[in-house]
Order: sequence, then structure tokens, then C-alpha cells
Amino acid sequence: MRIRIRGGRVIDPGRLDGIFDILVDQGKIVDILPEQSSSPEPGGLPGNGSERIIDAAGLIIVPGLIDLHVHFRDPGQEHKETLETGMAAAARGGFTAVCTMPNTQPPADSSETVGYIVNKAREKGGVKIFPVGAITRGLEGEGLCDFAGLKAAGAVAVSDDGMPVMNSRVMRQAMERAMALDLPVFSHSEDLNLAAGGAMNEGETSRIMGMKGIPAAAETIGVMRDIALAELTGARLHIAHVSTEGAVRAVREAKERGISVTAETAPHYLTLTEKDVLKYGTHAKMNPPLRTAQDREAVRLGLADGTIDAVATDHAPHSRDEKDRDFAAAPNGVIGLETSLPVSLGLVWDQVLSLSQLIERMSVNPARILGIDNRLTKGNPADLTLIDLHAAFRIDAAKFRSKARNTPFDGWAVKGRAVLTMVGGEVVFEE
Repeated sequence: MRIRIRGGRVIDPGRLDGIFDILVDQGKIVDILPEQSSSPEPGGLPGNGSERIIDAAGLIIVPGLIDLHVHFRDPGQEHKETLETGMAAAARGGFTAVCTMPNTQPPADSSETVGYIVNKAREKGGVKIFPVGAITRGLEGEGLCDFAGLKAAGAVAVSDDGMPVMNSRVMRQAMERAMALDLPVFSHSEDLNLAAGGAMNEGETSRIMGMKGIPAAAETIGVMRDIALAELTGARLHIAHVSTEGAVRAVREAKERGISVTAETAPHYLTLTEKDVLKYGTHAKMNPPLRTAQDREAVRLGLADGTIDAVATDHAPHSRDEKDRDFAAAPNGVIGLETSLPVSLGLVWDQVLSLSQLIERMSVNPARILGIDNRLTKGNPADLTLIDLHAAFRIDAAKFRSKARNTPFDGWAVKGRAVLTMVGGEVVFEE
């Protein structure tokens, strides 16, 4: 069916910002026209049987949001999340595509497992799934996977996310092999020897709670090591979940030297600090951990000046029983697909970012890192998100489409959310 999205403010950073109609047919954008004067049919239903009118007056229309970092637990831990529930959560959050990390059971370290993810996602339909394959077999940090086989099966990058590759020789070989195949390397950069036994940031809160902490230097050293290897090999390096001032500084200096490095951070590092662990308990436990207010400010500034390229959720679902354990024993991770946009819009309301900058960091830049074109232009797939910037509400985890509820943002008062998500011309979520 032909679709006309009428009268919305189209924001495609650096290209468009104005009131337009977008025409969609056979899954693609066929035209972008100045706003038409005629009024839509009641209820947004098809006008003449061949065209559906979607009234976007008062809304913004942006290139579909892309999350570079999610954990869908499928295969192997479907009690936490399945591809189907993860995709539903992503669609509700305004995401048209997500990158799934390889730490499933079994890990996505073979073409068979990557193929399973690709084929199951295709069968379910909806949000696009871009699997990230493992760097090493079993995520054990030693024997390299068959990167060519992973790529042929559908992997868009390689990573041992959650378990950094500590052996620098292996990481160098991984970067060299990935570069030959034009695959980016997504790195969880951390010195495990420094971090060993830590459950939260090493600082004031860890001392109050009497727990062993993870020093910020563990991340900074890992980032600097990976940047040095990227400089040595020429590989495309993407640093995951940046949380420290030192990591931001290292990435900034690397970019100034022309090294091929990009970086992401997550909404929780932009809004919370280590002190929030006292308030939210295990719902504020993740790796890397929440850091100091000084680190948070550095991450916000890094996102604003372009040092950090993208906002990604690191969506990490766990069951209630798992998170209800003692803090030290509870697993790391919080969910974020259904809270990322409204929480991140807080940066716009606080004037840390412009609206266009936030859209760029949640949509255009992630697409660039993946080497895909999601711009709103004629001939491109109709992957787009409609956002109501004026919608004020309280986050209610009980209404999430994700299976999980482990979020520190439950009950937060926020403003702005996705009201329609379209993938390939198909509406996969509508408020």
C-alpha cells in the first residue's frame, strides 16, 4: 500500500529540516514533497483504498534510530529475552535496526549461530537485526573465529563484548584479519587484571558499601591499548560503552591523529553516577560501572563535541530472580531500548545537545559506522521514526515489551517518545 506521511517536521541532520510529506511505496521512499494543504482522512485510514494517510502534524520524522549494542539472549537464554521480544522492545523505542552482541549460548562464534539469528529475525519480521560475530572461539580470548564465514552468514562486525580480548597478540591478529574483510572491530576495552573482583566503580560509593571497586583506569588502559593496535594495523576500531574521562580523552586524541576509531556511550553513563547505586541497587549494576560526576560530565562533553559518535543502549536483560540477588552476586546489565530516546532527549532539554545532534548520534552516525545509508532520500528503504517531542509521561517498566524489567529509569518523568516506527515501509510499532 502506498503511504503518505503528511505534514511532519523532517529532520535529517545536515540535509533536511522542515515540514514535508514523505511518500512511501513498495518499501521505499519515493518522494519527499512540501507539505500538502489537504487534510488527512479521519483516523489516518486509507483515503481512496490505495493510499494510507499518516497525519504527522506536530511530530518530527527522522531516519530510523539504530542501536549498535544490544543483548537479545537468543539462542540459549530465552527466559531473559528472545529475538521476538527484543525486536518488539526496539520497535517501541523507535529503533529500526539493532546490532546483537555475540555472548549468547552458544556464542555467535560460527556461521551456524549467526545464520540462526539472521534467519529467525527474517522469519519474525520487523526491526532489522545486524549480528555481531565473536572475535575468538567461545569468547575465550585465544583462537580466532572464521571471520570470513561469520561475514558470509550476516555478521556486520566482530567483538568479544563482555569479555575483552586481553592477549594483545590475538587482538592484533583479529584487527588485521578484520581489516582485510572490511569488518569493524567492536571492543569492550578493559584491563581484567585491574578490574578483577570489582562490582562497581572504585570510589566513594564502593567504600561506603564496603565492596571492591573497578578503577576507571581499567577502562582507560584498555581503550589506549586498543587504539595503539588500531594505529598499528589500520583497522576500524569501535569502542563500546565509554564511561570514563580518560577514555574520552584517549579517543579524542586518537581522532586528532587520524586513527580510524569511533565510540559509543549509553544513556545511563550520561545521566547517572556511582551514587545512584545507593538508590537503585542492582538495577544500577552494569559493566563498565557507573562512574563519578566528573566522568559523566566528560562523557556528555565528548558526545557533544563529536568525540563520542553514538548513543547505544547496551540493552542487557536479566530475570527478576537474577537481579534480586546480593549486589556482588547479581549479574551486570540494564535494559534500555524502551527508555533510550526519552532519557536521551533530556540532554536536549538540558541544552547539552541540539535536537539535530541527538538524532545524528542515535541514527545517522550508527548507520555510518555500519556502512549503511539510512538517510531520508528518494530510493532508500523507508526506515524511519516518528517522535512526539511534547509527550510528557512517567516511564513504566511494567508496560515494557521486553521480557525484562531491570532498569534504573522506572518511574522517571520524561518528555518525548517514539509514536511510530517504520521498517521497509511496514509499520512495526504505532502508539
